Amino acid sequence: MATTQLTYTNLVPNGGIAQPAGTTLVAAPTNDMQLANARPELTVLRVTNTGGSPLTLTVKAGDYPPALAAGQGDLAVTVAADTGVQLIGPFESGRVIQADGSMRIESSATTGTIAALKIARNT
Repeated sequence: MATTQLTYTNLVPNGGIAQPAGTTLVAAPTNDMQLANARPELTVLRVTNTGGSPLTLTVKAGDYPPALAAGQGDLAVTVAADTGVQLIGPFESGRVIQADGSMRIESSATTGTIAALKIARNT
């Protein structure tokens, strides 16, 4: 199974960024996506769908350990058809983090894009 690596676009505190282009969705079960070194509590996924049918984006349940709440299962969200945009997250590490520190994501279609946004923390 091929894995497409996603990278973060950092949000800027007290500022703005241009809309990220995102990565073209890849469809399960032959392909999946991974966000390495994930920070689930600071992660929001921006998913677009340009196809004529709704698609389902699934954030896979984590490994136990460290994901103590993995028993809640995968998080599946429907993204509307024809230029639908869905913001998904932030997430709970205890539900979605994998043993290698990543998040795994699957899509039911390839008719859109995904961008991983990292929420800035003001310190």
